[in-house]
Amino acid sequence: MVFDRVSVPVAVCDVYGAVQVANPAMAAEFGTTPGRLRGRDVLELFRPQEATQVERIAEALRLRHRSRYQVSVRWRAPDGAQRYGELTADPVSDTVEDTPALLVMLRVLAEREAHEQRRPPQVAPIEARILALLASGTTTAQAARETDLTVDGVNYHLRRLSSRWNAANRTELVARAYALGVLTPGVWPPTPASWDGAE
Repeated sequence: MVFDRVSVPVAVCDVYGAVQVANPAMAAEFGTTPGRLRGRDVLELFRPQEATQVERIAEALRLRHRSRYQVSVRWRAPDGAQRYGELTADPVSDTVEDTPALLVMLRVLAEREAHEQRRPPQVAPIEARILALLASGTTTAQAARETDLTVDGVNYHLRRLSSRWNAANRTELVARAYALGVLTPGVWPPTPASWDGAE
């Protein structure tokens, strides 16, 4: 699906802000899978910097205005860092009479570390699960089935990890996961260090 291949975090919400579908890039901002964002309120996931921005948008939508709306937001990344960005919401529908859905895109602007002293590199639970599956010799297609992601979704997480850790290939990525303490050494099948069985 083209939606899954988009590298920008994107979601489609109903007019009240409930997520109907999200791409892997949006889910990665919260260390989860797209399916687990379904039904969540976008304004619970992202805290607006100014409440008045949201009130103006809500009023415009009630009046069926079809403009592009932008909201400055902040949220907590899976590693505990406070992140800042801008949500852009575009009302979309098949006809003018239909109640529009909202196509929501996120632009990440900045990040501030949550603690002065950070623990060893943290990864999202879904990323740790994918790394463990990779370390056990699972193919990308098998990892996708095990994690309820698409193959593109798994590849997206692997690209992000490779970029973050400067890993040249999957073998190096798994090696770094062990070296950084993300995977527990000496355990088979491979297991994330903080694995509790939940994603």
